[in-house]
Amino acid sequence: MKSVPMNTSAPAMSRSKGAQSGFTLIELVMVIVILGILAAFALPKFADLSGNASAAVFDGAVGAGKSAMSITRAQSLVEGEANDATSSVTLEGVPVEMVYGYPSRAGLAAAVNFDGITYTAADGKLTVDSCEATYTVATATTPATLLVTKAKVDGKCQ
Repeated sequence: MKSVPMNTSAPAMSRSKGAQSGFTLIELVMVIVILGILAAFALPKFADLSGNASAAVFDGAVGAGKSAMSITRAQSLVEGEANDATSSVTLEGVPVEMVYGYPSRAGLAAAVNFDGITYTAADGKLTVDSCEATYTVATATTPATLLVTKAKVDGKCQ
């Protein structure tokens, strides 16, 4: 019997190892599933940010109002008009009406640019969504105040 030599070095297929490129369908499906799961967990954290944004706008407006009160008060003291029932100071070319050394209700609107925020000089109400602050004009015996009258709920103005 004659033996036939076996050639073990010949490739079983004509395709070489480096010929495969791209991803299989199952790999692409798995990536899409993983991204979907991640999105399901991340979306609730970013879905309701409008209340937080309104709260930040409100806090900024109240802070700006209080800063304007302090700056105009300081200017009134420098000019020696802090005890006058009515006076006026000028900040950056803008006249600000004063009452006992603090801005009047209209003066606060002149001192602060409440652009896009509801501020009513007639009653001193500063409103952003459901949050509200009230400006009380100074008297001869009490300083002016800007107090939050309707606070944020769960950190949001709704």
